Amino acid sequence: MEYIMKEGTYEKLGVTRSKDAVIFTFEGRKESECAILLRHKKTGEIMRLVVPEEYCIGSLRSVCIRKLDTRKFDYNYEIDGKIVIDPYAKRIDGRRKWFETSRYSSTYQVWCGFADAGYDWENDRMPETAKEDMVMYKLHVRGFTMDSGNGVARGKRGTFAGIREKLSYLKELGVTTIELMPAYEFEEMVLPKQQTLPDYVAWKSKKETGEEEPEAISKVNYWGYVPGNYFAPKAAYAAGKNEVTEFKDLVHAMHALSLECVMEIYFNPEMNQNIMIDVLRFWVMEYHVDGFHLIGENLPVKAMAQDILLSRTKLFYTDFPEELLSDKKSYPHLYVYTDEYLYPLRKLLNHKEGTLLEFVDQQKKQRPYSGFVNYAAINNSFTLADVFSYCDKHNMANGENNADGLEFNYTDNYGVEGPTRRKYIQSLRRKQIRNAIAMVLLAQGVPLLASGDEFGNSQDGNNNAYCQDNKTGWVNWKKAAQNEKLIRFVRDMVAFRKEHPVIRAAKPMKLSDYLETGFPDLSYHGDAAWLVGFAPGRLYTGMLYGGAYQKKVDGSFDDDIYVAYNFNNGKRFLALPRQKEGKKWYLVMDTAREDPFLEKEQELTKQDMLEISGMSVKILIGR
Repeated sequence: MEYIMKEGTYEKLGVTRSKDAVIFTFEGRKESECAILLRHKKTGEIMRLVVPEEYCIGSLRSVCIRKLDTRKFDYNYEIDGKIVIDPYAKRIDGRRKWFETSRYSSTYQVWCGFADAGYDWENDRMPETAKEDMVMYKLHVRGFTMDSGNGVARGKRGTFAGIREKLSYLKELGVTTIELMPAYEFEEMVLPKQQTLPDYVAWKSKKETGEEEPEAISKVNYWGYVPGNYFAPKAAYAAGKNEVTEFKDLVHAMHALSLECVMEIYFNPEMNQNIMIDVLRFWVMEYHVDGFHLIGENLPVKAMAQDILLSRTKLFYTDFPEELLSDKKSYPHLYVYTDEYLYPLRKLLNHKEGTLLEFVDQQKKQRPYSGFVNYAAINNSFTLADVFSYCDKHNMANGENNADGLEFNYTDNYGVEGPTRRKYIQSLRRKQIRNAIAMVLLAQGVPLLASGDEFGNSQDGNNNAYCQDNKTGWVNWKKAAQNEKLIRFVRDMVAFRKEHPVIRAAKPMKLSDYLETGFPDLSYHGDAAWLVGFAPGRLYTGMLYGGAYQKKVDGSFDDDIYVAYNFNNGKRFLALPRQKEGKKWYLVMDTAREDPFLEKEQELTKQDMLEISGMSVKILIGR
């Protein structure tokens, strides 16, 4: 191969193009012996290009090579005799087939690929959905469409293209923001570590020892929470041979439907923090990603949050510094993402020493310049259906003797562990799922649904399905056909939330009538109107939202909304505040019904008192 080599520009790490030249810039000390390895895709022949030591500034090496046809080659770096994968590689060659056992070979090697240049984004625009309008949905790229019965063509199941075919479903559900579990390149196979033995230890064959060679570990890292090749989309998640284009097509299709794309990224704390910020910038610029759910300890979240280019990119994390969350911004883009909401909800619903005060505080939890994410179930926990079907975790299939996964889940089985034919238990479980969905969607923060929870997806009691690349870990779409009423309820609840901004106000409630409208923005009610206590043991309350504190899309004031919660097993009575002149209370929704939303709003016979069934939620509207 003829080529011309000269010193590079050092301007940008990774591989960049400049007219007819390719520039390689990578970390390599001047004292190190560095080379670029080029592997011919067809012949497998490897060419080693030594990088002169003078092509170095600081700890960066930069080389410009002209007349290199990148379509024919893959590449790696060699530093002091060790093959190094470019941490800025935009494609990875060697993991295109999911869980390919040939990777257990000691000669197996991953190579870096050159990304295709150019993509026509047309007039693509990021939706920038306001926090009060967001409804999130978290999914696993492979597991979301891998199982049958989802309507996705067989060749597209478990891929970016498969998700594209389900976007209309998610849009109809009312979702605004899709969160993808790790979709960048990672090694899903748990490969045995290669060990270098001291010189005085000699290998002996199994013929000499009479022992069998150890078998390769066949466990799969299904979720992907490991260090990865952060600049490359996962090739195994592509239906075709171009994961770069497929991922861009997916994001483009999302934006065409005003859907946001949030990527979940796990960063190893030992990773260079400059690279972390480069990763986020890259996905925003190259793939038009709308946000990131950051996972890992001691991440440079302050630098990320203050980065000018990322100032309109949504960042989700467990622990932002207080000064960042309180910073007045025209576009709030920081969101606290923790299990803080999950536990009070489960404790109350499953009678695990929950307190009403803790719950109502979660329902009104909001910040003026940042947001919260609320959910009742998530991937590293039970599915929502399993929260009400199992008392204990059932993780034996994970191969860790059931020692993995969360120990304290605050779940219940209501008399039978797992599936049952008892109609009463089935009915109670369905009602509890409806209660949980209603609670999440009536909370002021951003609601999040885990994929499949809208139709009762189960993992058979496994609360840590990180290695279950099978029907346990995949979304079971057959459940969707069996639970059309539940899907309809989710759609109706999302629609109700969107219709009534008073429920999802962007600013914290003040619990006072500071605008002198006749009702406070939020008030609590018990056996007597305006009087309620949160003493231990009390498990029912009414929350009244004053409609005059928020305006609808058409500019009119919202309706007064009264939400009644009863976490007792038996029915209770709640006092209703007297409506303003000419208005009455109407029943809109009751989770005690299999079809909770009434076809037509029902005027209450008694306008001063509401009866509410045990373990249920009701919504009243004042008109």
